[in-house]
Amino acid sequence: MSELTNVRKASSTFYSALSRMAAGDVAPMAEAWARTDDVSALHPIGGRDLGYDAVIASFSKVAEIAGGGQIRIEDQMLMLTDELAVETGVETGTLVIAGRTADIHHRVTNVYRRASGQWKLVHHHTDTSAAMLDILKDLAAVE
Repeated sequence: MSELTNVRKASSTFYSALSRMAAGDVAPMAEAWARTDDVSALHPIGGRDLGYDAVIASFSKVAEIAGGGQIRIEDQMLMLTDELAVETGVETGTLVIAGRTADIHHRVTNVYRRASGQWKLVHHHTDTSAAMLDILKDLAAVE
């Protein structure tokens, strides 16, 4: 299997995990990420998480209030070296948060690193999602 195929498989694992998170199941997310202190995520709701534990915890918080949806990458471009791969594209789909649907359509950059023959996510960065922020703002106002 070519390394490009392996990176595409890692991407597919991550986007499958995102869709599972949208259904409230964060467990698959743990397998998509490298378990290191240098991983990072800049989320569509703002903020930056550093380190495996913080990144997975942030996805867990979303899973707790998620009620469905599906997220995928379109217009995917991949560039890779021996150890790193950079993926760019557009995340599209929907995410149901506390009963409200947010349409997903934002640019994304993902970085994968090869370690022990496996490609794992080490960085995820998306545009800010106004739709998701509006829902979270409304939830905060209710509490």
